[in-house]
Formats: sequence, C-alpha cells, structure tokens
Amino acid sequence: MVDSIPVHPLGIKPLGNQFFASGPNARQATGIVGQLPDEMILHLFEHLDSRSIQNLSSTCRFLYAFGQLDDLWKTLFIESGITPKRSPFWKGAWKATYLSLPCEAQAKIDCGNIFSDVLHRPFACSHVVLEKYSSTIPQSNEISRLANLDYDEFARDWSNTPFILTDCIQSWPVFREWDIQKLSQQFSDVSFQAEAVDWPFDVYCEYMSQNADESPLYLFDRAFAEKMNIAIGPQSGAVYWPPACFGPDLFEVLGPERPAHRWLIIGPERSGSTFHKDPNATSAWNAVVQGSKYWIMFPPSSQVPGVYVSQDSSEVTSPLSIAEWLLEFHAEARMIPGCIEGVCRSGEILHVPSGWWHLVVNLEAGIALTQNFVPKSHLADVLSFLRHKSDQVTGFKRSITSPFDLFVQRLECDYPEQLCEAMEEVDRRSLKKKRKWEEAVGTNKEDGNETGGFSFGFAEDDEEIP
Repeated sequence: MVDSIPVHPLGIKPLGNQFFASGPNARQATGIVGQLPDEMILHLFEHLDSRSIQNLSSTCRFLYAFGQLDDLWKTLFIESGITPKRSPFWKGAWKATYLSLPCEAQAKIDCGNIFSDVLHRPFACSHVVLEKYSSTIPQSNEISRLANLDYDEFARDWSNTPFILTDCIQSWPVFREWDIQKLSQQFSDVSFQAEAVDWPFDVYCEYMSQNADESPLYLFDRAFAEKMNIAIGPQSGAVYWPPACFGPDLFEVLGPERPAHRWLIIGPERSGSTFHKDPNATSAWNAVVQGSKYWIMFPPSSQVPGVYVSQDSSEVTSPLSIAEWLLEFHAEARMIPGCIEGVCRSGEILHVPSGWWHLVVNLEAGIALTQNFVPKSHLADVLSFLRHKSDQVTGFKRSITSPFDLFVQRLECDYPEQLCEAMEEVDRRSLKKKRKWEEAVGTNKEDGNETGGFSFGFAEDDEEIP
C-alpha cells in the first residue's frame, strides 16, 4: 500500500518540485528574510505573538504560507489559557478557533509557487496511510494472540512477554455500553484532560471529528472515575475490573497513597503516544473498548531508532511525531531483533511488560482503558527502580518523601515472603553491576590499587554500568 498525499490546500509543494517548475519561485520575493533557511524562518515565527504573525505573514506570499501553519496557532491557543465552555466552539482549525473566525472567512492565497519541505511536511504527515504499517506486519514480528490466560499461566510463561487477549473483557459493562457518541451524550459537560487542555467532552468530540492535525490531542485522563462517578474493581456496580489473569497488583498495598495508575484514553485517528516506557518500572494492560490501535514494541535493552535516551535513562527524547517516525524509521526498526507489532481491536486487551518500549497509534477514533500494575514477577524491578532511580519516580504525592520506604513498609505487612525474595534479587543485581564496574575500570584489590587502568568490556544486554 502506497501513501497517497492529496494536493496541499494552498498548493504548497515539496522542495524537490522546484527543479521541475518553470515559473517564478515565491521565495525570491521575501527580501532579507529569504536568506534564512526555512527551519530558521519557522523558528522566528515560533517566537512571535498572534499580531506579529499576522503582520509578518501579510508582507509576501512565502511568509503568508508560514503564517498558516496550524501548529503555530495551536501553541498560541494552549498558551492563552482559553477555556471553552460548550460546543460549538471548535472551528475546524487552530487559527480559526484562536481568532474566532469561521474557516470560510479566512483569505486563501494561491501558494502554488512555494516549494518547501518545512511547510509541506506537516500536511503530508497528517495524511499518512496508517494501514500501510498495520496491515503488513511480518509473521515473525506479530504479537502473540491468545483467547485468555489464567494467573498461573501468566506468571509462569507470559509476564515478560507482550501479548493480546481476545476473549477477556467481553463481560465488562463498559464494553457493551460505551461508545464515543453515548459518552458525549452522558458526559457532555464533564471536562477531561487532553494533553495540555481540559475541555468539556462535547467540545473535544467536536475537535476529534473535525481536526486535520498531524498529532491530534489525545484525551488521557487519570481522574475519569471520579469525574464520571463510576465504580471500578471487584465491587457491586463496577463498570470494569482488572483481568484476573494478571494476579494481585502489589501497588494496591499503598491504598490512597498509590501513584496515578489508571487512565481513560480517547482519541481520533492518528492520535497516540510516541515511544516510552511505563513509569516506575510497572507493567500495564491496555483494553480497547472501541476502535483499534497499532502497537510496535521493543525489549528493554533495545536501541530504538529515532529515540534518544540520556546516559542515566532519566530523559527520553523522541523529537519526531508518530507519523514522522513511521516515515523515517519504521522500516529500519522492523528489522531490529526483538521488534514486535500488532493491532489490538475492540474487545481485546494488550499486555505491556515492565521496561518495554512501545509506540501506539489509533487507526480510527476509539476508547481505551489502561492501568499500570506490579505483578509479583516484576516486584524486584519496581523496588530496584524506586531505590536506585528515586529522581525518576513519578506519580506520587509530594508529601511522600520516600516511595521506596513506604512501599517496603506496606509489603512487609501484606507480602513479607515476596518482599524478601525480591530484595534478595535487587541486592544480587546491585552486586553484579558493581562487579561489572570494577571490571570496566580495572580495579585490582589484590594489589591494593583501587584506581587501576581502564579496560574495555561489554555489559550484558539488560545491564547498565552506573
């Protein structure tokens, strides 16, 4: 399947087309600003307020095209703090919404003599055919699909492996009763968090059905249960509950002091999450109530193309949008050992083991529920993370000064045997890393020389030299 990019609404063309054009090039009429590369011109626009953008874009056709980039206006809108009260509010584009102008009231100047990858690429990315990636998964890369599991099977064979269960959540009331239209009718006035904005759900639905963003806003709300006044878990009247196959969730011992762990996820086609690992070394499940999602995943030790990790793993930078990553790196990534892919459809649930890299994108508008959890098999991973990477721990209340100590204290009461075994494993790993470090720097205790010369060696795939 080949991407079929329609003609840009303003007529803007990719840079390479200038070599086949016979007419004038609009860049030649930009004056001194035209001496700057397109990337620098865009950077200049990103520092302007709305009035300055309008003034500068009115000077010539080439700069007019920059002034129409909707991401500029998206940033201005978010920074303005504008809070919509009710639908109708969204006017089809960020510029029109920010300026309160219907799209038909905006000037549309022919930019057919503008050749720029910077200006054309966002439009091209918003028209990437996602099916090209989701329908061509090599058999060797496919995520395992199972009807269901019991806890013993999960603990013995599957806790370290991604998989999709196809017959697991059909008994949930939400699976039978929720879709976007019904939620919009029932919770139209309820505000949910969609990345940097909190919008009433009917406004978000309006945006979701009428946007052309390269990376649409993704509704990702952790307080949804309270906002919707719904019960979750093994109790009467619950609308859904964690699948039994994952066993006890050891973070439950923290009670109300538990970090954020469950989210309602809603978004249009193309919305999703760029590459990341789940917080605090937790595992996760993601259940699709409506729609379908494409997943691509890598083991913890993999070097994912286009993703840059700081030396201490505290910062992960994925500078490209999902569409850009698919265009630039997908083919290369698919060849990396350990890469697995799959489509999780309505009524299915996907397991994300602790530490696994994953990117997920909606193939169509949909609803999902997700929860992070700590299975017994990954207790050592979580304890190690809380103890040794305390600066990277997220989701806990600020009043909790030591999440590690709190977790250990609660485990001592409810799961003393599992805690003892996990702490022994944490200590073994720490000792192993220490030995690796000593080998790397050439420490020789027998000679009494603690600062020996450097020697080169490889750590194991799942080890990090501190």
